[in-house]
This record gives sequence, structure tokens and C-alpha cells, in this order.
Amino acid sequence: MKKIGLICLLSLLMFSVNAQKQYEYSMPDYTPTEANLEARAAFQDMKFGMFVHWGVYSILADGEWVMLIKKIKADNYERLADFFNPQEFNADEWVKLAKDAGMKYITITSRHHDSFSMFDTAASDFNIVDATPYGKDPLKELAEACKKEGIKLNFYYSLLDWKRDDYKNGKKGDKEAWRNYIDFMKLQLTELLTNYGEIGCIWFDGHWDQKEANWHYDEIYPLIHKLSPSTLIANNHHIQPILGEDIQTFERDLPGENKGGYSHGVEVSQLPLESCATMAGKWGYSIYDKKFKSTKQLIHFLVKAAGKNGNLLLNVGPMSNGKIQPEFVNTLGEIGDWTSKYGESIYGTRGNVVSSQDWGTITKKDKTLYVHILEAPKEPYIFITEFNQKITSATSFDGKTKIKFKQMKEGTFLYVDTKSINNIDEIIKLKIK
Repeated sequence: MKKIGLICLLSLLMFSVNAQKQYEYSMPDYTPTEANLEARAAFQDMKFGMFVHWGVYSILADGEWVMLIKKIKADNYERLADFFNPQEFNADEWVKLAKDAGMKYITITSRHHDSFSMFDTAASDFNIVDATPYGKDPLKELAEACKKEGIKLNFYYSLLDWKRDDYKNGKKGDKEAWRNYIDFMKLQLTELLTNYGEIGCIWFDGHWDQKEANWHYDEIYPLIHKLSPSTLIANNHHIQPILGEDIQTFERDLPGENKGGYSHGVEVSQLPLESCATMAGKWGYSIYDKKFKSTKQLIHFLVKAAGKNGNLLLNVGPMSNGKIQPEFVNTLGEIGDWTSKYGESIYGTRGNVVSSQDWGTITKKDKTLYVHILEAPKEPYIFITEFNQKITSATSFDGKTKIKFKQMKEGTFLYVDTKSINNIDEIIKLKIK
């Protein structure tokens, strides 16, 4: 009897876990427009973007979750706005930094969990224009700089809110308060999609704060698609994509993996894919954060994401004065040196040519395959398992050196000189029939 009871309990727990991976509320039918489908393809071609976490929390220099972690009361937290005066912010410099690094889009926090809006909004006084001595809208400047340089601008938007009473009361079950909060979000989203030119994507975050709540995506998603049919929707909810979404995103992880701990049980969909990651440990600026990732680590993340048919959205957390810290600037410059030389093997490519290999991955563009050797093999060759597409030629990336290869039913051997291999990414170019 105890054994049967244990089995039933385990089954119930498994059902509960799986149920959390689906959004339980009905959604209207969604047929992407032609403009939307074109935007999806363009997004997949971009491959590399800059994530920006910036807000009043940067004053405390302890990450974007400092309000919650340090248990700062809302009325005390409000006072931070009096000190937020980012006179060193220069939209053109930010966009140039991203562009020189090889990034094709920027996704910036318009409102984070602390409720502070980084734009001019009529829906709340707690915003950078009305509540700070700065008194200007940095998103306006960023939109203009992005348009000038051909960089796509996206807006991160928090679903949860640590400060607003309607969110807190709605979370406790007050339906009127929850309705008020949903309407507040819809008003802000309308502002973001009508006051800043063409927006590439609305990137939601915070669903996981209330996994079983009705977030009224049945109202929010159609609103976005109506206001801007080409604008894509991503939601970092850690569950299966919801009808109406256009991008599936993975936090601190590659598609299909769960090393970051947020993607357990989540299956990779057929939507365009994106991995988001930080250059250090935290997303917002932290003076204590020394977990800086190396240029090699970040290039490998970019290449592996492309190999899994995804993009990399790489985060910087600007300081409260509006400058991006020099450690990030230096690393992005080095990444830019790499993308300027090898970008052909990333931009406009598609992945999932082969499953993950111990030595690296492969990207594809038309009839050209780019074999990225990220880990030098001990043997004088690499073996591509279950690869039997007919190869017509194999050369070094620059085409100057022919590479010997042997194709078999079980896979393909590529014979490489391991002594002179590039220590970041040795790229072999294959032409196929």
C-alpha cells in the first residue's frame, strides 16, 4: 500500500512539474503576418545582440535585484531617483560599441522589476523623465542612434513589479487590482510601440513570479501584433512557447541544455531561438562582480548558439553615470576583432547541421558549411558523426589550404594540423552538393 501511495505521489509531482511547463489559459488563434515572418528570418540572420540592464539600481552598484535582496522598502527605494543623473550617457557611443562588436540589435530594459521606467511614460510618475534630475528620455536618444546606424532596437519589459500596490494586491487575489495592473502594462506597451519608431521585439520577463497566474497574454500579445505587426514577441518564462510568441529564449543557456538551471523540461521549438547571457555574473552593474567571462568563452557561446540555430543576446550593465565599464568595452572590442574577420561563418547561417560534438559545432549557409573546431583534438583529425552529405571541397577558412577528408557511412573524417590550430576557433570551410 505504501509503495502504491509513493508511486501515486511521484506521478502527481511529475504531473505538477510538467503542468508548469505549459501556459494554462486559452489564447486566440495566431497567424503571423508576412511582415512578422520576414522579421523572424531577419532576426535569425542577425545572430548577435547586446542586452542592456540599466536603471536606478545601478546607483547602488549591487545588481538589478538589489531592491529585493536587500529588502529595501518601496518608499525608500523611490529616493534613488533623486540621485540618478547619468550625464555621461551617450547613445551614439553605446550603439557604436555594439556595432563594432558585431552586434546587430540592442535589447534594453524599459522597465525592470523595481518598477522604474527608463522612458517618458504617462502611466507612472516613477520614471527617468519625471522623477530624476536627468529629466530626459534615453530610449528616445537610443532609438535615434540605432536608426542612424542600422541597429535594431528591442525593449525588455518586466511583467512583475516589486513596488506597485496593484501588482502586490493582484498577486494576493484582488481581481480589481490585477485588472488595473494589466491595463497599466497595456498602456506602457502602447507607448513603447508608438513613440520610438519601429521596434524589433518586446522581450518579457517575470512570468515565473506567478507561474499559474492569468497574465492576460490573450490581450497583450494581440495588442502588440496589432500596433506593430512586424514586432516580435519573446517571453523569458522558462516554459514552452505560448501561442502568439515569435521567439523562444533561453536564460544563461544554449537551446536544449539546462546548465543554467532554468530550462528543465523545456523542449526546443521551431520558433527562432535566442540565448541570453551576461559578460560577468549579474545583469545590472555591480561593483562587487568580478566573474568576468573571457573573450574566448563568449566567442564560444556565440558560435555554439549559432550551431544550435540560435542567437546570442550578450548583456552589459552600464554604470549609473551612463558609461559602460571598461572591462566590458575591452572584451567587446576583442570580440569585434573576431567577428570582423570570421563573421561570415555566423551571420545569416543556420544551425542544427549535426548534434553537439566534443570538438565544436557546424553552421551552414546555402551550400557552404563552417566547421568550428573549438576544442583541439588529441588526434590529427576530427570525426563528424552521422554526417554523410557529399563534400566537394574542404579548405581552411581563407581558402588557401586544402583539407584532407574521408567520408564513410558512419560519418566524416577531417584531417587537421592540431599543432597550428587556432586557439579560439579553427574554422574549416566545406562545400557540399
